[in-house]
Amino acid sequence: MPEGPSIVILKEEVQQFTGQKIIDVSGTSSIDIVRLKDKTIREFKSWGKHFLICFDDFTIKIHMLMFGTYRINERKETVPRLSLVFADGEINFYTCSVKLLEGDINLYYNWKEDVMNENWDPGIAKQSLDKIPKQMICDALLEQNIFSGVGNIIKNEVLYRCKIHPESLVGQIPKRDIQTLIDESVIYSFQFLEWKKNYELKKHWLAHTKKTCVRCNLPLLKKYTGTKKRRSFFCTNCQKLYQ
Repeated sequence: MPEGPSIVILKEEVQQFTGQKIIDVSGTSSIDIVRLKDKTIREFKSWGKHFLICFDDFTIKIHMLMFGTYRINERKETVPRLSLVFADGEINFYTCSVKLLEGDINLYYNWKEDVMNENWDPGIAKQSLDKIPKQMICDALLEQNIFSGVGNIIKNEVLYRCKIHPESLVGQIPKRDIQTLIDESVIYSFQFLEWKKNYELKKHWLAHTKKTCVRCNLPLLKKYTGTKKRRSFFCTNCQKLYQ
């Protein structure tokens, strides 16, 4: 599933179509896609893993799910879920969720929850974490209403950087370490963005899918952790368990 930085890249790549009219629309989406024809795109936005195509009085929300893809000015052999054609190009989305949101997009999203948004508010994240003291940090980092855009890769890398065991309970982690986790979630997300643009993301991974701890030279443990049962890669020697 694409994480926040990958959706930011998509948003940057389609800026050429801002202010352009859709001259043709097609696809297998169940929404009323005919409504999009002859409409002008006012803005492209992102909120975490959601890609947003904004019009005057409604917005199309694209979620890539686990295997979603897109093509700009080219097509795959399969029929797209949504295809938008402009006078000088096109955008095609595949294997994704497409929803229509009526009215003002600001009524649907709190931009202060998005770790890559200019309005991100770490104080709100801290307050939200204070409300879930018994939740494992591996689950908390994936809560999109707290850390919008953070996915499993970012989760694993941030916990490794901060030397915190993924099964640690939020309320037992020292406050200074909670603040470090919040800060690192943003720092790593923007590093992820740059590495992804340079096609070198995987070479910077220290924990995700790795087998050996670079600090301890001991095997990393792979385990499906928390209620979300997502893959965690961690070192039981240097990542402290708070319970």
